[in-house]
Amino acid sequence: MTRDSSRSGILVVDKGAPATSFDVVAIVRRRLGVRRIGHAGTLDPDATGVLPVLVGEATKLTPYLVDHEKEYLATVRFGLTTDTHDVSGRVLSETPVGEIARDRLADVCRGLVGRIKQVPPMYSAIHHEGRRLYELARAGIEVARAPREVFVRAITIEKLEGSRATLRVVCGKGTYVRVLAADLGAALGCGGAVEHLVRLRVGPYEVRDAVSWGELLDREIDLWSRVRPIETALAGWPVVRLDGPSGALFTHGQAAAVVPPAVDAGSLVRVHDGDGPVIGVGELIAGGSKVKPVRILHADRSGTRVLPA
Repeated sequence: MTRDSSRSGILVVDKGAPATSFDVVAIVRRRLGVRRIGHAGTLDPDATGVLPVLVGEATKLTPYLVDHEKEYLATVRFGLTTDTHDVSGRVLSETPVGEIARDRLADVCRGLVGRIKQVPPMYSAIHHEGRRLYELARAGIEVARAPREVFVRAITIEKLEGSRATLRVVCGKGTYVRVLAADLGAALGCGGAVEHLVRLRVGPYEVRDAVSWGELLDREIDLWSRVRPIETALAGWPVVRLDGPSGALFTHGQAAAVVPPAVDAGSLVRVHDGDGPVIGVGELIAGGSKVKPVRILHADRSGTRVLPA
């Protein structure tokens, strides 16, 4: 990475418990000395695993990174319901549970795959009239929450022992695994709560390649060497490469010619300065012969005038 581009990128962290996602952002901001830091997808304090942290200009790509598919490994304890839908919450009910039939559990899991409706939990970071739901919940206030449509690609039973099941969940943005556990328990007639939760993957970022919690806290570790290029946040996107004059037009907020024309007119693309770095997100127009700016990134173009994105 160049000196300029090294000031922006993605740091993939394996979050430890009981740290909050905001704790991770604060640590990275302090360690890297960069003011503009954000994360893509809140993880519960008790959960561990992949938390992509966006640095500098990469924060402009937050909406696209949040859209990435996520993969979790969840241990669910059946026979228990709590106000948080995990075992750290206040117990609401306990029900004796015998051996759960694998076929029965698999059938219930299939009922929660696809496009489903979820009611967000009170203990969540969703805003309600200027306050986060978990703040209201801690104050003993419960408000009505409208069901939201989420997408669950797959729920696979990895292990089943007595009243506990380890499930691999692949899902889209906005999906609460805690709510899935509660809904599975309700369908089984005994209740369910998450006992352990690990986020294994967010889009192209996997936990096995992440900065460990120990490394994040170790001041001897050079975190900048672990920051990944901005374009990794848009992995798998179609790419448009602009020549010098066209690249200049794009970074100054104007549509630029695409030569030869791209085939996926109307789609979003990753725009590069020739064979060089990514300079933004564009939308193909005019039958794919032009690309107009949607997000402009300036981290890799020293001296470029910064315009609103």
